[in-house]
Amino acid sequence: MCSILAYCSGQADPQVMAEMLAKTISRGPDDTRIMETGNGYLGFNRLSIMGLTPEGMQPFVMNNNAVVCNGELYGFRKMRDALKKRGYFFKSDSDCEILLPMYREFGTEMFRLLDAEFALVLYDGQSQKYIAARDPVGIRPLYYGRDERGAYVFSSEPKSLVGVCTKIMPFPPGHYAVIEAIGPKDASEAKESGTHAGIKRHSSDNPAETCPAQKMELHEYRRIWKADHMCSDDLETIAVRIREKLLTGIEKRLDSDAPVGFLLSGGLDSSLVCGAAAKLLDKPLQTFSIGMDLDAIDLKYARKVADYIGSDHHEVIMTRDDVIAALEPVIHALGTWDITTVRASIGMYLVCKWIHENTDIRVILTGEISDEIFGYKYTDFAPSAAAFQEESEKRIREIHMYDVLRADRCISVHSLEARVPFGDLDFLSYCMAIDPQKKLNTYGIGKYLLRHAFEQDDLIPREILMREKAAFSDAVGHSMRRDLMDYAETLYTDEEYETKRQGYTHAMPFTKESLLYREIFEKYYPGQAQMVADFWMPNKSWEGCDVNDPSASVLSNYGASGL
Repeated sequence: MCSILAYCSGQADPQVMAEMLAKTISRGPDDTRIMETGNGYLGFNRLSIMGLTPEGMQPFVMNNNAVVCNGELYGFRKMRDALKKRGYFFKSDSDCEILLPMYREFGTEMFRLLDAEFALVLYDGQSQKYIAARDPVGIRPLYYGRDERGAYVFSSEPKSLVGVCTKIMPFPPGHYAVIEAIGPKDASEAKESGTHAGIKRHSSDNPAETCPAQKMELHEYRRIWKADHMCSDDLETIAVRIREKLLTGIEKRLDSDAPVGFLLSGGLDSSLVCGAAAKLLDKPLQTFSIGMDLDAIDLKYARKVADYIGSDHHEVIMTRDDVIAALEPVIHALGTWDITTVRASIGMYLVCKWIHENTDIRVILTGEISDEIFGYKYTDFAPSAAAFQEESEKRIREIHMYDVLRADRCISVHSLEARVPFGDLDFLSYCMAIDPQKKLNTYGIGKYLLRHAFEQDDLIPREILMREKAAFSDAVGHSMRRDLMDYAETLYTDEEYETKRQGYTHAMPFTKESLLYREIFEKYYPGQAQMVADFWMPNKSWEGCDVNDPSASVLSNYGASGL
């Protein structure tokens, strides 16, 4: 990972800018740089992954333009070669160095051309405007807000914006924005005239709410979650294409100048990623699993996969004390109060902490996003194919606030980079267009299309390929969920719980556990709960899904998933 920061105003204080950037140093501990654009500042914390030499340090500058980007641009060498033929010169092997030449050639159309997971802010010196953009899935984070003068500020994480911006929001995936820069002269004139960007100032204690100093034009360039058509492929053709596209997505993500490792839970998704990577690399992988000391479910399955593919496998064991001690730093790192995300993050946070402290690995491949495409335990209750599709679209549209956020923060806070093969744009675009009738669980097992796609490959043991899904927060050990619920129960009486939860209007806590998470969240991100849309829960409008706990283990069809 890396982290970026952009302050779109010449009125910004350089010392404040440096303090903001320092809050995300764990994302990029190798080098730090802040550059003045003339109408603001760009900041960058570097984690060296591609192009490890000093020449790969950002911001990149070309003519009067500059850019900072946290991203991986897949297939960048082909684009770089094409740009070289047009007369461009490159000083590093960094993939992100192609961005400014691409902008010069294609303008904002460049975002449609990128096969990438990225978040960037670009300064156009000619127009004196900033351009912010984020990949269609939102795998790389980007947040924004406005300072007291109304100037826009962008950062990889919300923690940098706390205390500077009144309201912090995630930048929408698949969008780019054009922001008018405001220089020192512009700001002073606006302040004297009592107007900003032509909008009259009204009486207010908070000028940022009524007196925007800048305009931001938001443009959607790709809606990855919405299929523009339903593909008519038959079942076998679908299986072939799923296999081909996922293998290609995995292969792209093995390209790194830094060491690569793999999270292996023993479930279908991470096991397929590891099995495919083992075949593609033809050398032992470094794989990592975590589980509770008392009742870890997945460790034994992960070990079977590791033995089968011949990986150098590492098991991390956590206790109840580890779980409780990790709760506050996890929520601080995440910037969320969502129950599902917090629970599932604890194991990932601790295993990534172990990787950082005990290995030289810099890149981690994970299995996120598969459930939202192919179905989960609760989607077995979908009343129709149309309802399944609608739910899948919603989940992919919002996943940047949940599972993708979890993977990014748990990995990046330990100076590692997350790569998500199931988020590959070509793979995801195809899968979202598959007839949802074929995704419904009419096969006797969930996610059948994905399983069937790899039935003939022997990449992983058949036992794992056809194993029932277990939620990660349960699979590390059912005792972890119970430990968290019991701990929260000791902190509030029933009366205290009812009084305190009523104090929150957005996403009101509905259990003592959720109240605990919200209070920790408010400690670090006061008044910023709207950064997350709602609780990540089963669709309560479906029969069988009206539950008060997000764990799949409370559903009637959980069955053998937790064994």
